[in-house]
Amino acid sequence: MIRFSLLSDKGCRENNEDNVGMYQDGETFCFLLADGLGGHGMGEVASQLAIETVVERFAQGNRGASFLKEAFEAAQESIVRRQQEDRSCRDMKTTLVVLDMEEGQLRWGHIGDSRLYYFAKGKIKERTLDHSVPQMLVSAGEIKEKEIRHHPDRNRLLRVLGTDADEVNYQESQPVKISGRQAFLLCSDGFWELIEEKKMEATLKRASDPEGWLASMREIVCKNGRGTNMDNYSAVAVWID
Repeated sequence: MIRFSLLSDKGCRENNEDNVGMYQDGETFCFLLADGLGGHGMGEVASQLAIETVVERFAQGNRGASFLKEAFEAAQESIVRRQQEDRSCRDMKTTLVVLDMEEGQLRWGHIGDSRLYYFAKGKIKERTLDHSVPQMLVSAGEIKEKEIRHHPDRNRLLRVLGTDADEVNYQESQPVKISGRQAFLLCSDGFWELIEEKKMEATLKRASDPEGWLASMREIVCKNGRGTNMDNYSAVAVWID
């Protein structure tokens, strides 16, 4: 059984440039999260375009092993087309993370620093690696993983949708078989920056449903962000029982 919950909040900002989405077609599911960049509300346009484009392709039913690649390419094309049509959108960009669940398998893809965490039996088994300067420094052994959250270059992204590139340099996971007691958390940096992984696991173990899990994590995020100019924060929780 698949259960899920979606959350998106503007935090202390005037506008919410995050977007979340999902689409269900019988026993197949697609979950999405995007964090727009560009200011003046244009980030919201980019993230919404990315979500809508991927959902549309998923709804068309032309899926399979190449779905994520085609979905990310289509999202990029939609954003670039809008940039060309409307000069006020020329600087808009967005991150994107997509979880595809069909035919007994899970696959996910991402670009930017919006993350997907994969939990098995209550423990984090895997997470996506940010396309950012601090993550690159971790890979080079120059800083530790825990230093990413407060690094001065935290917001310097190396890959996003909406850049002038020959190809969409997204990252895709290996297929994972759907089995009991799996959980997934898709989240923007405004969410994961304010909650440590051990708290994600602790709240997961105590929760009775995805809604309760998100509510517990949201409480921690808001507590840790109190007194700061909190960024937009968004998350999608997915449980497989």
